[in-house]
Amino acid sequence: MTFDEALQYFLRYLTHEKRYSTHTVSNYARDLKQFAQYLEQSNARLVRSADAVTALEIRDYLSASMLAGAARRSVARRLSTLRSFYTCLYRRKLIPSLPTAGLRAPKLNRPLPSFLTPQEIEQLLSVHDVTTLKGLRDRAVVEVLYSTGLRVSELSSLKHKQISLREGIVRVVGKGRKERLVMLGRHAIAALQAYCGHLEYRGRTPEDYVFKNRFGGRLGVVSIQKMIHRAALLAGISHTVTPHTLRHSFATHLLDAGADLRSVQELLGHASLSTTQIYTHITPERLKRVYDSAHPRK
Repeated sequence: MTFDEALQYFLRYLTHEKRYSTHTVSNYARDLKQFAQYLEQSNARLVRSADAVTALEIRDYLSASMLAGAARRSVARRLSTLRSFYTCLYRRKLIPSLPTAGLRAPKLNRPLPSFLTPQEIEQLLSVHDVTTLKGLRDRAVVEVLYSTGLRVSELSSLKHKQISLREGIVRVVGKGRKERLVMLGRHAIAALQAYCGHLEYRGRTPEDYVFKNRFGGRLGVVSIQKMIHRAALLAGISHTVTPHTLRHSFATHLLDAGADLRSVQELLGHASLSTTQIYTHITPERLKRVYDSAHPRK
């Protein structure tokens, strides 16, 4: 089996057995194609047989990536991709040994996630022209992202059948096609009702996407990112704001208000609690509340 044949086999496995999203599968494909290009340039025989690659070639590839300026997190992701790829082949007995065994990713410094204050959230919501369908849509996007903590890809693919405005619940299809329930706050419900109830809004059947572009199709991830970036500039927020910033804000504000970590993990759709623990940073407001409630001579 050539490397390319093994790659196509692995991508089919991710799509049909793991049921990963198109976006996730394309990310795996991109990393593996970069690795194949490196193999082609360094030793063409390695791409002619999937079992010819050794731990030394993979280590050299990762070292070359770092020398070329790749961030530690990118190098760690590339190794993770290769581990998944070769583990799949090894378990299916398509290769005799596991070339990624014993390889370690570079140590990562986990930066604190950036988030908005509640005041900045209000600023972000104040810039939309709610007399237009587009303005109502953009405000609803921000309200739903902040209310639910959805990933931007989850919001983009959201359909009417997944939402119950009466119960304030959204059924989300997340990573690995895993389903979870998240809550809609009253402001998000009101924003959705205003947007979907507009006279110019088209397509309310269960299978229709909720958030639409100007042509009536699904509002894409890149369009959402650009819209939020523009809104932050209009709101006078000095630092970069992305859809993920709203997800970070959602988690941070819940924990600041006393929510337990397990519940936040479920709402975010994290498979591991360790992923959610990045949000246990202490904000100045939370630190002050703890001090005021606990110190005997505050």
